[in-house]
Amino acid sequence: MSKVEGKLIVISAPSGTGKGTVIEQLLELRPNLVMSVSATTRQPRKGEDDGLSYYFVTRGQFQEMIERGEFLEYAEYVGEFYGTPKIPVFEYRANGIDVLLEIEVQGARQVMAMAPDAVTIFLAPPDFIELEHRLRGRGTDSEEDLTARLDIAQTELERKNDYQYIVVNNNAARAAIEILEIIDS
Repeated sequence: MSKVEGKLIVISAPSGTGKGTVIEQLLELRPNLVMSVSATTRQPRKGEDDGLSYYFVTRGQFQEMIERGEFLEYAEYVGEFYGTPKIPVFEYRANGIDVLLEIEVQGARQVMAMAPDAVTIFLAPPDFIELEHRLRGRGTDSEEDLTARLDIAQTELERKNDYQYIVVNNNAARAAIEILEIIDS
């Protein structure tokens, strides 16, 4: 009897959509779902731990990882690089464990090309005004970075129909349950 391969679930959302909160609730509801840890060149934010939130690496280290073919996908976002190390994803899936990737739209397109069996979900804000309000409320970005994030968000929202499913985050608990229903269908 052959082992069932774990699902690959891709969730993308513009910055400020609340994907961290939704994913946190999703993982509470489904503890056997594994979150892939991405590598990034950006500095840690308050409360983020290396190896748990992200693998925080230098630009040089990131470039070496690209050259060695270690990423399932990678992208540049607001001047920083983000990427999904592929070995842990492959190992989890081979052992029948579902893996969740929280990645940007450009990275998601790479995964869609490499893993056509992936379940792809776009988490959308209720509207653009609410998205801006959430980003400003975080207080973590300069006005220049905020403007860049909003410009990118507009472009990302235009790509939402590339995904199999669109979930609107009006309420994080409700969005998490809707995502679980998608994964289980």
